[in-house]
This record gives sequence, structure tokens and C-alpha cells, in this order.
Amino acid sequence: MKGPLFYSKILLFGEYGIIQDSKGLSIPYNFYKGALKTDENPSTEAIASNKSLQKFADYLGDLQISQPELVRFNLEELKQDIANGMYFDSSIPQGYGVGSSGALVAAIYDKYAFDKITVLENLTRDKLLQLKAIFSQMESFFHGKSSGLDPLNSYLSLPILINSKDNIEPTGIPSQSTQGKGAVFLIDSGIVGETAPMVSIFMENLKDNGFRKMLKSQFIKYTDACVENFLHGDIKSLFSNTKKLSKVVLNHFKPMIPEQFHQIWQHGIETNDYYLKLCGSGGGGYILGFTEDLEKAKASLKDYKLEVVYNF
Repeated sequence: MKGPLFYSKILLFGEYGIIQDSKGLSIPYNFYKGALKTDENPSTEAIASNKSLQKFADYLGDLQISQPELVRFNLEELKQDIANGMYFDSSIPQGYGVGSSGALVAAIYDKYAFDKITVLENLTRDKLLQLKAIFSQMESFFHGKSSGLDPLNSYLSLPILINSKDNIEPTGIPSQSTQGKGAVFLIDSGIVGETAPMVSIFMENLKDNGFRKMLKSQFIKYTDACVENFLHGDIKSLFSNTKKLSKVVLNHFKPMIPEQFHQIWQHGIETNDYYLKLCGSGGGGYILGFTEDLEKAKASLKDYKLEVVYNF
């Protein structure tokens, strides 16, 4: 048995900001994917995944008792499949900010939810918000608190524009230029990031009035501008705003940036060879980079392998 594939995602803009109603833009990233599977001779990873699915199935059972109007699952079939050794076979790295749990949530909903909202129907805003609410509750099993966006992206496999918490829509993004020199890329920090502790640092910071002011006047302002610039293909403004955003993150989100990257982050801002930003909650995993000249960025970051996500 092998289920349909669900892809990883990249939140290009909006990490942390969307908790405070900034705009956000999330795109599917087809390089990594996962599917539900059963094997005759399971590997140790498969056995560990199967164990985790058992706990997840119990959680979904409780969820449907506590919120019966939200979602119902074919728990009998799910538990039977798990008993038969089903696991989530995934190439998506965990703790890297590219949506490993989101793809799993999407796969389980797709196969076991009753009355599911499908990708083929007319996706009204209400249906999208309903899906997001379901996914938020499902994914909370993994993160403690989830916006539901990662699974939504994975499930729809479409770029999603977040206008605010209650206003999300599928969107088109400018088609990539194969000839262009500019790129969005990923750098592997070599450290696994944990979402929950990073989010609690952020929530703690929010109690500070100065931090909240900075979020509104700088972080959210530049995030919103970057989303608009990207969607409208205004590359010049995009890089100018990404630089400002990169600075704000370096100054105010230091705990989320692995220490050995503080210098590299600063170097990009000083030389304009590239600008770095968080990919997901930070603390490790991937770091997202933007450059107007990929060759220049590669030379400047020669100790790291750059994985190109999008070409300008």
C-alpha cells in the first residue's frame, strides 16, 4: 500500500508575524514529500513512525469526542491500518521548518476524514478557513499550538496568501525565470530546530511593550511589503524590504538564529550579496536566503550548500 504524495512547504514571509496578523505567503516545495505506506519488512524509522501514529490516532479519537462538529474520522479503519504496520514514509526533514508534520496531517485527513473538503471542489473562503481550523487542531498534537497553515499548504499543494488570521486565499505567484540571476535559497544550519521552545520565547517577548511596538512598526510592516512586492513581481522593492526585514530579525530575534549564523547574517546585510531570514520558527533547521545574484551569494557562502527554491 502507498498513499498519495504530500509535499513540504516553505513560508516565504510571515514567520511569527502571522501570529500577530501580519500577511504571509506560503508555497509548496516539491523537493521533499511523504506518503502513508505499509511494508513487509519495516525499517526502524518505519516502526518508530508507526508508534507515533498510534498516539496520533488516540489524540484524533479524543479530538472528535471534544469537538464532534469540527471533524470526524474513520477511526476503525485508521487503527486497523496502524495495527497492520502503516507508517508515514517521508523525505521531509523534521525540525527544519519545511512542514514535516503538516504533510502527515494532510495525508491522514485525506485518507480517513468523513465528509472531507476536497481540493477539487470550489474552495470558498469559508471552506479554506474550516480546513485551516481542522488542521490547526490536528497539528497541535505535534507542536502544542499550530496555525494549521502547513497542512493546508500540503493538502492543497497551492501557494497560499495569508491576509490575516481570518482571511486566506490560494494565490498565483509570478512564474520563475530560468534566465534570471536572482534566487530564493535554503541553507542547512545542520541543527534540528524545536518549534515549541522558539514559539514560547516569542510569546514571552510579546509581553514587552517595546517588542510589540517594534513588531507592528517594523517587522509586520516589512513582512507585508515583502509579500506584496513578491506577488506583484516588484523585485527591486522586494530586495529593499527583505534587507530591512533581515536587519530587524537579526536585532530582535537573535535567540531564533543559531549562533554561528549571526556573523554570516550581518555579512549579507553589509555586502548586499544576500539577505537571510528565518524559515519557520528558527532555532536551527533551514535558513532562508534571498539574493539578486546567485553566483555572488554562492561565493560569499562557499562553506554552505545552497538549495535553490525559486528563481527570479
